[in-house]
Amino acid sequence: MKRFFALLSFLFIIQTSNAQLFSKEKVTYDANQGRGSTDNRLLRWGYFLGINSYDFNFDYKDDLRDIYVKKSPGFSVGLIGNLRVNSFIDLRFEPGLLITTRDLYYSQTYFTGTTFKSSDLIRQVKSTYVHLPFLVKISTKRINNFKPFIVGGFSTALNLSSNQDNPEDNSNGQFRTKKNSLFYELGFGIDLYLYNFKFTPSIRGLFGIGDELVRDKDPNSPWTSNVASMKTRGVFVNFTFQ
Repeated sequence: MKRFFALLSFLFIIQTSNAQLFSKEKVTYDANQGRGSTDNRLLRWGYFLGINSYDFNFDYKDDLRDIYVKKSPGFSVGLIGNLRVNSFIDLRFEPGLLITTRDLYYSQTYFTGTTFKSSDLIRQVKSTYVHLPFLVKISTKRINNFKPFIVGGFSTALNLSSNQDNPEDNSNGQFRTKKNSLFYELGFGIDLYLYNFKFTPSIRGLFGIGDELVRDKDPNSPWTSNVASMKTRGVFVNFTFQ
């Protein structure tokens, strides 16, 4: 019975949303308590929920097998501050908390001539980022109750899980990354106008600018000596409510 009512509720929501989104008449009761001025306000606020997938891009000194990065889905949550420039351009600040995990798998060729254990071939990198992006949003003209857009800009992040200052390194099982990182971001999405709020699904790519690896004390360390640079890459799928 509970499943039946849940299904009916889901179908009702879908039907209501379709009626609003695909109607030729523009929704005016959008996100501002019936006053219909959402897009005309100088400052707007909202929040987002989403999922993320982080990766590492490695550059190497010697031609050894690549370090394999196993990605795990992560969680994103944050706030949105939107400054209207004109009908097509907005400036956005989206502070958020992003949690993710990456597992690094090393080939045995990295340990040639040394004694190693099977646990030495795997390193887990847990990251909890305070993510601070500054973005420019460029939208098209609103089409009924849709408004596609592209977005891009730069961001910085503080990794609360960083062990940059840990005196122990990979010889003691500690893979270290830097606390602070810089990125550039590019993405696209679509604003969907509903009666009580504006719902925005979007997808965005994140690309690290600087090297994020903290090297081991041993210059010949099998974990870090062959890495010329290690930069984060990521994909966000966010769902925004304004």
